[in-house]
Amino acid sequence: MNVGVSTSSPLPPPSDTSVVTSTFSTVDYVVFILLLVLSLAIGLYHACRGWGQHTIGQLLMADRKMTCFPVALSLLATFQSAVAILGVPSEIYQFGTQYWFLGISYFLGLLIPAHVFIPVFYRLHLTSAYEYLELRFNKAVRVCGTVTFIFQMVIYMGVVLYAPSLALNAVTGFDLWLSVLTLGIVCSVYTALGGLKAVIWTDVFQTLVMFLGQLSVIIVGSAKVGGLGHVWDVASQHGRISGIELDPDPFVRHTFWTLAFGGVFMMLSLYGVNQAQVQRYLSSRTEKAAVLSCYAVFPCQQVVLCMGCLIGLVMFAYYQEYPMSTQQAQAAPDQFVLYFVMDLLKGLPGLPGLFVACLFSGSLSTISSAFNSLATVTMEDLIRPWFPQFSEVQATMLSRILAFGYGLLCLGMAYISSHLGPVLQAAISIFGMVGGPLLGLFCLGMFFPCANPPGAIVGLLAGLIMAFWIGIGSIVTSMGSSMAPSHPNGSSISLPSNLTTVTMTTLMPSTTLSKPAGLQHLYSLSYLWYSAHNSTTVIVVGLIVSLLTGGMRGRTLNPRTIYPVLPKLLALLPMSFQKRLHCRSCSQDLSMDTAMFPEKMSNGMLRGSRDKEAMAVPEEGSAHQASSPTFILQETSL
Repeated sequence: MNVGVSTSSPLPPPSDTSVVTSTFSTVDYVVFILLLVLSLAIGLYHACRGWGQHTIGQLLMADRKMTCFPVALSLLATFQSAVAILGVPSEIYQFGTQYWFLGISYFLGLLIPAHVFIPVFYRLHLTSAYEYLELRFNKAVRVCGTVTFIFQMVIYMGVVLYAPSLALNAVTGFDLWLSVLTLGIVCSVYTALGGLKAVIWTDVFQTLVMFLGQLSVIIVGSAKVGGLGHVWDVASQHGRISGIELDPDPFVRHTFWTLAFGGVFMMLSLYGVNQAQVQRYLSSRTEKAAVLSCYAVFPCQQVVLCMGCLIGLVMFAYYQEYPMSTQQAQAAPDQFVLYFVMDLLKGLPGLPGLFVACLFSGSLSTISSAFNSLATVTMEDLIRPWFPQFSEVQATMLSRILAFGYGLLCLGMAYISSHLGPVLQAAISIFGMVGGPLLGLFCLGMFFPCANPPGAIVGLLAGLIMAFWIGIGSIVTSMGSSMAPSHPNGSSISLPSNLTTVTMTTLMPSTTLSKPAGLQHLYSLSYLWYSAHNSTTVIVVGLIVSLLTGGMRGRTLNPRTIYPVLPKLLALLPMSFQKRLHCRSCSQDLSMDTAMFPEKMSNGMLRGSRDKEAMAVPEEGSAHQASSPTFILQETSL
């Protein structure tokens, strides 16, 4: 398969019939309004329950008493935005099922957070993920990480609110600014008043709505075209069922390796170190509940991915039997699904309203998580360290004001998005660009004991520069081709009025037949490798700067902030190998100490051994034993 070339058959020709913009029935409006009312009611319930007695811990961390089930569904809903609901079926409809292999990356993308990031974060009893950066490095690194995250989310959340509302307005005639204002205000109110507990439980409700909305489309659509078996046959006949593409070229947009392994880094940036997800892990009742919630997300993610792919296949089979109109054929990719749903469900009152409720549930869950996480990091990382004299009541009130303030900022960003035009594509892509460097910063601190604060700051800056260089370069190259097909690794959604082409990594791209050369070849790196490339840049540059500036010499290293990768791997070896490595490590350690500090060895060996034993004592609840040889190896690496 060539770069960016679809080998499937062309899309069905449009019919000559025109399509009048679909309108909602009374039942549809009732279903949609019911979603907003129930979401608001859940938030107000948790706000009124114990009003006046709320603490900052209850508001931001749900008092750390959440169980596995609601946390798992909230983790699923947080980044299952309306963009994904519209984007995945559109990708399958246009390019086939190759994207389905992304599900393979979910295994490592959730297993690593469950056994690496969650234990470290949970045992440090954090509120903000960026507290870890101060414990591992210093306050300056913490502030850099926090500011980067705030920039990422503020730019992103307005677009998440505006873009789906614009697509919905184009297809259904649903008032654009009425939907934007309604979503923004409802979300701001229940997030500010109810806190994290309200956000999690509304996420549970909205996840069920998303599931029902997509399931209704699959059932009705497959029934109209003759069943799922017929859908699969039609897709196979027209080349929409993709095989395994084993091309290792990272510049090919979608291959097995890109989806299965490049997707792992994308998942880690979302489920490993993003504050919106970390906050949910830390709100769990126990560490075991946090790990189980991460496990529970895996099958849920697979179901969501399968449903999105099935909608794309059903849509393809449907339009083989019922040719699309000229208006539909000329629609932007993000509008395909909405046109299909309105066409499919137009004779079934209530179901179009259910799907729109599903779409807006995706927006609500993502935006509310953004508000809550932004309020948390602003309060914990930027305000409380500088104003520790705030009382519990003052801190709680200020947190509510911050959450509501970010809601108003989101509405402002949505308004700005309406005037950005082509620049909007850069705003949307920033979310993906920043995730990789932040992942690299946390990995640098957690896996490399020699990394120091200067290395962390310079590494983060290098990662961000690399991310924006490649990301913006890809967008500018795509914009330069203007009317030509979009860049093979960007994603284009054509929006009406003053918005032209918007490149979005979460929606799927057009294709191009020409292969870029020179520096433009670098810009054609598959978007799924962005996180891996940028996080690796942070780690490599951070390590080089750390070694050049003396590592951690003269600085205090908190052993609880380090994840012992080498000891964990060696623990998987047979016991005989562990004993050999244990003896060799001990002898090398003693000979090194004798050579470097001969004057101290005679009278300080006992004290040094006691110090090592003290540092090797595991935290409460840890499965390690103090007698294990892995602790000596850990000390050697430190």
